[in-house]
Amino acid sequence: MGYTLGFFALAPLVFTAPIAQLFNESLNTCTVPKQWKQAIITPIPKIPHPSLPSQYRPISITPVLSRVMEKHIVKTYIYPSLLLPPSELYFQDQFAFRPTGSTTAALIAILQAICDMLNSHPYVHLFALDFSKAFDTVRHSTLLEKLAKLDLPDEAYNWMKDFFDDHSHCTRFAGAISPLIEISTSVIQGSAIGPASYIVNASDLCSIGAENKLFKFADDTYLLIPGGNSHTCVTELKHVSDWAAVNNLELNQTKSLEMVLTAPGVRRGADARACPPLAGQRHRKGQQNNNTRSRC
Repeated sequence: MGYTLGFFALAPLVFTAPIAQLFNESLNTCTVPKQWKQAIITPIPKIPHPSLPSQYRPISITPVLSRVMEKHIVKTYIYPSLLLPPSELYFQDQFAFRPTGSTTAALIAILQAICDMLNSHPYVHLFALDFSKAFDTVRHSTLLEKLAKLDLPDEAYNWMKDFFDDHSHCTRFAGAISPLIEISTSVIQGSAIGPASYIVNASDLCSIGAENKLFKFADDTYLLIPGGNSHTCVTELKHVSDWAAVNNLELNQTKSLEMVLTAPGVRRGADARACPPLAGQRHRKGQQNNNTRSRC
């Protein structure tokens, strides 16, 4: 035990300088070591006795040094660039993976928007939208196009480009490891740069109507449409679906739900019907929730 404690006490003095030199060299040359771009995926069972691949949760393990360097890139370059984004990218509706974002802030903002809408409208449509495997399907080329629009130093952008280029992963299962395979999509599960990269990728998704509002928490997206704009529901949903298709994502209609909210003591009128989802399908869990009343 004494030798172990002594090692951890002395290790920072020994390793700090060479690691700092490695990080500086990596950033200055815009080069990511090949070993940092390799991940090992370990499937973890979701149920006691899984028999299908979908019953496993893929956990990606990336190199520790790579994650430390990525956190430096995110805190030093990406987060500051989100404060003054270009006009075509918007981050104020995103509450995940940002220094000032949280689930509490997201819930407060959504509740406030609903209450504000109910002050001038008899009801509000709330759509909870779900994207299938959003983090796994982000196209690297599309992501890099959006990163290029941010006010990032050239070395930081080029470092991230090299990070995503030629990235590969393999799977470890039952004592065996598969060959490495290169990937051109996903924000790299298990990476520190992945969450911040996803919110950049989702930053150009905005509502069409001036009174309609979008709220995002990572890939969980909520669309609010006041009753006076009910005629825009189908257009807004199609806009989200079209955006998803352009960005190599897919809007999961079977998990996307709608609620119609009214103020306390106000009965929902016949005109406050739930809007038909995309493609005219009425797939909606918990139909009884459409009468939910807010407590503003």
